[in-house]
Amino acid sequence: MLSLMQDHPLLISSLLTFAERHHADGEIVSRRVEGDIHRYTWAGVADRSRQVANALDAAKLAFSDRVATLAWNGYRHLELYYGVSGSGRVLHTINPRLHPDQIAWIVNHAEDQMLAFDINFLPLVQAVHERCPTVRQWIALCDADKLPQDCGVPNLVSYEAWIGAQSTRYDWPVFDENSASSLCYTSGTTGNPKGALYGHRSTVLHAYAAALPDVMRLSARDSVLPVVPMFHVNAWGIPYSAALTGCKLVFPGAALDGKSVYELIEQEKVTFAAGVPTVWQMLLTHMKPQGLRFSTLNRTVIGGSACPPAMIRAFQDEYGVEVLHAWGMTEMSPLGTLCTLKNKHLDQSPEEQLAVRLKQGRAICGVDMKIVDGNGKDLPWDGKAFGDLLVQGPWVVKSYFKGEGGDPLVKDERGSGWFPTGDVATIDPDGFLQITDRSKDVIKSGGEWISSIDIENIAVAHPAVAMAACIGVFHPKWDERPIVAVMKKPGAEVSREELLAFYEGKTAKWQIPDDVVFVDAIPIGATGKILKTRLREALKDYKLPGL
Repeated sequence: MLSLMQDHPLLISSLLTFAERHHADGEIVSRRVEGDIHRYTWAGVADRSRQVANALDAAKLAFSDRVATLAWNGYRHLELYYGVSGSGRVLHTINPRLHPDQIAWIVNHAEDQMLAFDINFLPLVQAVHERCPTVRQWIALCDADKLPQDCGVPNLVSYEAWIGAQSTRYDWPVFDENSASSLCYTSGTTGNPKGALYGHRSTVLHAYAAALPDVMRLSARDSVLPVVPMFHVNAWGIPYSAALTGCKLVFPGAALDGKSVYELIEQEKVTFAAGVPTVWQMLLTHMKPQGLRFSTLNRTVIGGSACPPAMIRAFQDEYGVEVLHAWGMTEMSPLGTLCTLKNKHLDQSPEEQLAVRLKQGRAICGVDMKIVDGNGKDLPWDGKAFGDLLVQGPWVVKSYFKGEGGDPLVKDERGSGWFPTGDVATIDPDGFLQITDRSKDVIKSGGEWISSIDIENIAVAHPAVAMAACIGVFHPKWDERPIVAVMKKPGAEVSREELLAFYEGKTAKWQIPDDVVFVDAIPIGATGKILKTRLREALKDYKLPGL
């Protein structure tokens, strides 16, 4: 017997329709890349998103065609979020911090038909456009009179001219809720980047979950500042949860320094902010010497990398801001766990509560998780046993775009598929997750992944290098920074400075190692693989220059 409930598919367009109908005057504030402040409402977002949809129809883009963005957090990017996905196309957000070679590869693999970019990314577009044959329309996110002339990019149009002639009337199509909505690539330790292809159903469910009281607890009373970028895992789902709740949205644009972020928080009476530890460290560094305080901010979610205990203490003890420690990954849309106290913790001492808050938290309803040993056997949730972390749920990927990397799922004894996160963790009896290590050797610096293998491959391309191994080492600001251990060829010579200069132009500047350590030998295992555990042990007393 089936239910007698109405059948309405879970579509991203329904979130915007709700926001327009019930929170039409809710404010959207953006600091533009031009430096000024732009203001309008959810009603304006809805009108202009429909113009985007009409522009895509006029260009005859097919259902599920990909539209790429290279953009900061701002109102035009938000309109693309809804106009592209709502009309049945796929929004492909690209990380502009990647090297141009990586961006060109990703654009071609996704077969992007259009690419919209913030005007300060024009040099990046100029560097890649000739290598992106599938892109037939380049769109500069600017006013018509700000469109750069004679810049060498073919079929370039300003965003305002592109949507300006389009009607604000549009009937959002109804289709299968499992249709693809957006695409985000993640890079690992081996092979090319892989695309996580999200769906309408998974995105709407994730939006509901993110707004829950024990997650971000968003409401129409909030003023929300997502510093976490819209170009990576949908700004942790906040643009969707914001429409669902009707909260005020405040976008920082490209100004992510401590002074700019603080001023925006105070000016727009921000109550909730989200970002990686690096950004918050810059914010606190700006505030403390000047004795600044928050007048409205009451909580922040911190993810991307582990939040230092000192940062949690500073926010909570010095500024009265609750820190919500979170964990997730691109393949999880991205939220997996979030740390809030349970009723049983409320009478504990501040130090006991801090010990809980340092963990990555409990699974969000919709995500199941477990830890297993090397044989795939479930391990106890006792807070002591640690094993490989596996997850499953309706917003967790089952495979990558175009089948890259094959079937990633691990099957249990019932045949149920679990996604291997690549993290090693413990889970305590209350269900609190704590990441203890990573089974892969990617390095996370300032919330961004750096592939150790990419670093090694560049090093060994130098004629004087016989073997190289890259590991991450502690950095007080960036969490981790890469260094490369190098074994020189017999009789060959190369200096630290020469080798670091060799990286220039071959990878993004922030991915270049901070140091080179010359070694007589690099430990190798029986199968010929580098034993990085031994290398880390040998370099356990190493400190980065200047620290």
